[in-house]
Amino acid sequence: MNMADFALNEDQLQIQKWVHDFAETVIRPAGHEWDEREEMPMPIVQQAAEIGLYGWEFVMNAMADTSGLTLPVAIEELFWGDAGIGMAIMGSTLAAAGIAGIGTPEQVMEWVPQCYGDAKKVQLGAFCVSEPDAGSDVSSLRTRAVYDEANDEWVLNGTKAWITNGGIADVHVVVAAVDPVLKGRGQASFIVPPGTKGLSQGQKYKKHGIRASHTAEVVLDDVRVPGSCLLGGKAKLDAKLARAREGGHSGEKQPAMATFEATRPSVGAQALGIARAAYEYALDYAKERKAFGKPIVMHQAIAFKLANMATEIDASRLLIWRAAWLARNGGFKHGEGSMSKYKASEVAVHVTEEAIQILGGYGYTREYPVERWHRDAKIHTIFEGTSEIQQLVIARAISGMRVE
Repeated sequence: MNMADFALNEDQLQIQKWVHDFAETVIRPAGHEWDEREEMPMPIVQQAAEIGLYGWEFVMNAMADTSGLTLPVAIEELFWGDAGIGMAIMGSTLAAAGIAGIGTPEQVMEWVPQCYGDAKKVQLGAFCVSEPDAGSDVSSLRTRAVYDEANDEWVLNGTKAWITNGGIADVHVVVAAVDPVLKGRGQASFIVPPGTKGLSQGQKYKKHGIRASHTAEVVLDDVRVPGSCLLGGKAKLDAKLARAREGGHSGEKQPAMATFEATRPSVGAQALGIARAAYEYALDYAKERKAFGKPIVMHQAIAFKLANMATEIDASRLLIWRAAWLARNGGFKHGEGSMSKYKASEVAVHVTEEAIQILGGYGYTREYPVERWHRDAKIHTIFEGTSEIQQLVIARAISGMRVE
């Protein structure tokens, strides 16, 4: 496959239909209930595990696709069903990506499966970066990791904020400062195994959208993890720190940024799924609802909104697929990953708002799903790099200069 050939192959089409069918029959009918409950929908995660949709094999197989398209295609369908439940199913994947990105082969084999468990015992993973005072600025993390040489253990202290599956996960991947003076280049990632003492859930956030996804603080109070839980190993970290202290650029990205960069097309695909759901719903409504003697879609004011929504959705998908392909075939040159996430997230907010407008008063009530989709869309302009941060990444990429 080359970048100009975006025809999905037989396997990808089958996966697309498989995920869509699950989204249509299981996820979408349950979306309203779990949004109202504001709880992790474990029965649905369990069902996803039973068919193999929630599990490390599916994610690893999707990530192994050389075209890069399998994961965004599957995610779009999942989030078309419902974003809160979609996030509950996908939340562990950020932790798995954090492990797979910088862990040794042995660490990947040991810990990625434990982020998911299996159909008999479902497990969860959490990727812990953000802090109360460090969201977009991941270089100034206060969570500290101190090495206890006598016991070959790392001692973690700090508080993480806005963590998907935070506190309820079995495996927490924690990014912490080893040498705060070096800012982002003095950070490392650690596995906190299930049942480790000192890790607890702080406040659980009551959110505007994606309310079926569990988001909470994670408090680390003298959490001791074995040396083997330092992702990438100590020799690699020591060499990286030495290069950074000498002032030489290591050429390595901050652990958090490397994970976020790799997952940006996937986050764009989440937003795309929500946008498509809202557009399709609004289009169906506009063809049935009559005003002034004819279906409202026959009035230009409505028809042009829908034409614009369709165009923006397709533009977003093409940017996402290009970025997903590049991520597997040579990497981003001009911030293409950020472009895809930035465009799709802004489009999702706009399209869901237009869907409410097309439905009028009905669109503003909770009996129709478009208001929920609007609430769910908004987070995509904020998490895993705000729209402003994406613009900064793109600006630096296209100018080759350190835009601040």
